[in-house]
Amino acid sequence: MPLTAPDPAYRDVVTRGFREAAFLAELGIALRDCGPGWCESALTLEARHLQHTGVVHAGVLSTIADHTAGGAAMTVTPADGYILTVEFKIHLLRAARGESLFCRATVLKPGRAFHVVESEVFAVSAGGSTLVSKLSGTMAVLPRE
Repeated sequence: MPLTAPDPAYRDVVTRGFREAAFLAELGIALRDCGPGWCESALTLEARHLQHTGVVHAGVLSTIADHTAGGAAMTVTPADGYILTVEFKIHLLRAARGESLFCRATVLKPGRAFHVVESEVFAVSAGGSTLVSKLSGTMAVLPRE
């Protein structure tokens, strides 16, 4: 069943959430698109994103997965609320190598107080894309003050 957005300005809210997050800007993570119950982001990989072995650092994978999950959660949150991650578990499925990362997050279960969200991160190269990590998280819906 398709989800609906209780806030007609959800797209602006998610866009602002990506644009105003200084850490995302520092890493280069950018919003690609969003709709009711989902969000997509991407990152062009550079040497600064890699650990000493030449693969993408787990912190980069966690950050793109978590923030994109938060963006998906915001699409089903009322205008008087905001999202804060309560917990997440990330499975690092394989070493991430490529030219860029692509993340798609989906709300599995929206709720009044919490949303359950899942993110998948893909390493993208000329040969295609490979699923490299998967996040399951709980996002709290908090009142704006």
